[in-house]
Amino acid sequence: MDAAAELSADGVRPDADALVIALFRTEAARLVQLARWFDQDRAAAYLRSIVINLARDHNRRGLVSLRHRLPAEPDDRSAEDHATESESRQAVIAALRALPRRQRDCVVLRYYLELSIADIADTLGLSPNSVKTHLQRGLRALKTDLEVQG
Repeated sequence: MDAAAELSADGVRPDADALVIALFRTEAARLVQLARWFDQDRAAAYLRSIVINLARDHNRRGLVSLRHRLPAEPDDRSAEDHATESESRQAVIAALRALPRRQRDCVVLRYYLELSIADIADTLGLSPNSVKTHLQRGLRALKTDLEVQG
């Protein structure tokens, strides 16, 4: 495995920071001008909402690409362990997909990306109370769905 393909402890390629910095230096001014936007307090929320919308579009069209998948790490777990983990993961994914979009967005941003309520509200253009409501309803629905499956 070459050094560029190795991941750091947080799952990011070591050259990712350098790539983002280089991209920022060459494109930032043009992108801000194109978007006619610049509010430092909302910059992260703005970027997250763009990524979320792009991911939705990508998934909606079914354009899942395996080209950028990193090589698998050797694993000493049993086939039974893999099967159980895979079944559990598939059940959670299916339950998430069954949620209404806003609930799913809030749950994923909170528990997969570990964003705060305020950051989720900024990203999705909702009030913090709406985010809390969507989270409560989404978690309740997930619990019910996963209990039925389990």
